[in-house]
Amino acid sequence: MTILRSHPRDWLAALVAGAFYSLTFAPGPLPQWLLPAVQLGILAWLARTTLYAPSATHAAWRGWFFGLGAFTVGLYWLTISMSRYGGMPWVLSATALVLLSAYLALFPALALSVSKFLCKPFIHLLGNSLTLSASAGLGFIFIWASCWTLTEWLRGSLFTGFPWLNTAYGQVDSWLAGWSIVGGTYAVVWLTALVAAALMVTFDSQRSIKKITPYIAVTAVIVGTLINTMTFTQPAGDALRIRLIQGNIDQSEKFTPTQWGSAVQRYLDLAQHKQPEQTITPQLIMMPETMMVKFPHDIDASTWQSLIDIAQKDQATILLGSPLLNRPARQYTNSIIAVTGQNTPEQFITFGQVLPKNGNQTIPRYDKQHLVPFGEFVPFGFRWFVDMMHIPLGDFTSGVSPQAPFTVGQQHIAANICYEDIFGEELLAPIRSTANPSLGATILANFSNLGWFGDSWALRQHWQMARLRAIETARPVVRATNTGMTGAIDHKGRTVAFLKPLQAGYLDVTIQGQRGLTPYTVWGDLPILILAGFILLGAGILTVRQRRIQTNPDTHHDPTT
Repeated sequence: MTILRSHPRDWLAALVAGAFYSLTFAPGPLPQWLLPAVQLGILAWLARTTLYAPSATHAAWRGWFFGLGAFTVGLYWLTISMSRYGGMPWVLSATALVLLSAYLALFPALALSVSKFLCKPFIHLLGNSLTLSASAGLGFIFIWASCWTLTEWLRGSLFTGFPWLNTAYGQVDSWLAGWSIVGGTYAVVWLTALVAAALMVTFDSQRSIKKITPYIAVTAVIVGTLINTMTFTQPAGDALRIRLIQGNIDQSEKFTPTQWGSAVQRYLDLAQHKQPEQTITPQLIMMPETMMVKFPHDIDASTWQSLIDIAQKDQATILLGSPLLNRPARQYTNSIIAVTGQNTPEQFITFGQVLPKNGNQTIPRYDKQHLVPFGEFVPFGFRWFVDMMHIPLGDFTSGVSPQAPFTVGQQHIAANICYEDIFGEELLAPIRSTANPSLGATILANFSNLGWFGDSWALRQHWQMARLRAIETARPVVRATNTGMTGAIDHKGRTVAFLKPLQAGYLDVTIQGQRGLTPYTVWGDLPILILAGFILLGAGILTVRQRRIQTNPDTHHDPTT
């Protein structure tokens, strides 16, 4: 193998590879079935460029340019909210995107740099060739996978975390997705990086190691497939009839006082609409995040009565998004509330006036726990940036954990709002329900408003993440969004049905909830993080020892033995 010395073309290659990597997280332009293979190929190339880098510093630069290309292209849709709806000039919104991407790119840079640093003492130069012993090659595979996994976890954890474009979401339709049932998102990340590095070593290394590495990839795929065929949960109670409503209210209208009434009326019409041949009525009607943009006490009694009448007529429960005000505490939350036929308008009009947080028993609610930086709270020192946008933002208060699921029929519905469902481990508490396992969540329900991002990759990327949540928890997922994607996913992560984005309408589905716990639901992310950490700790100890041997060769045995 010829060593690739540092050169601007290497950074350009990494930038382009990162841009292509961003295409693997949602269909379009690549077809759905091709996403996992393309991602594996790009990660194999990235592992190779790590191994070939002259130093850890050069590896870091290649990783940084890779990340810059991936996040700038993959998150392009952020500029839509800043420019189209925030009134920020395109130049400034593009600059903000690049700066965010430059920060996020530090994590792949760290992964490549640490991988190179830990492996370099065991890689020997013979003329212009790079040689790996079987043990060194295997060591690199496991070290690289562990570095990639831990830096992905860091990116999803530091400063409230931003795990969008996590590697695992490119593998939802692959045989490796089954590993999420055992170890969640980061188990899939680790196995994907491991297989990619094993493939790289198989096609670009010495014959001795080629006898081993193919079996690593094949074993990972076979075991992942077998896990996916195993049954960890069983049907819970009777299936639930659900209506998912997509209002498709443009953001420019949503917060306009003169347009607000017509937007609410659209949701009321969709909630009670019946096809001529329709004989089944929904038991649960789901409306998106912030379907109500006003506090309950600012909404007239007739609107609440209309919702109550719909619920009473069909003997249904309506779950809808609304900001809630806790007036005594001077706090407000992004919440989901339940409307039934037994409620009265006065209960909602007085809701929050003297209410302790999460203390009301007559109106079940869910308060969003993981708030969005710049969307629901302003990070310290960034008020100036938020003031540049003309978007109604504020500092919400996060909800407590755990919060009880909504009970509808014989199903328990665990709500989450917007991008909360990209944090897999944070959705586990209502499923576990250690106080009373029979009351654990049987269905996951996401309420979103991605209207800020138009008909962009954001909608389809979010759908892929929801599918992985279904696989790892073995729970069906239902989603009600303002503009898309609204739909249902079964407990195996398969799409049941969805509405086309940017179209108003509703989708009636019958969903069977599940009871029981997958290994991931029990263990969470900790086991795979411990495994990756121990691998790097062991590699670090060996690296220090090997560097000492190389520094003082006369006082040690031959290191090549």
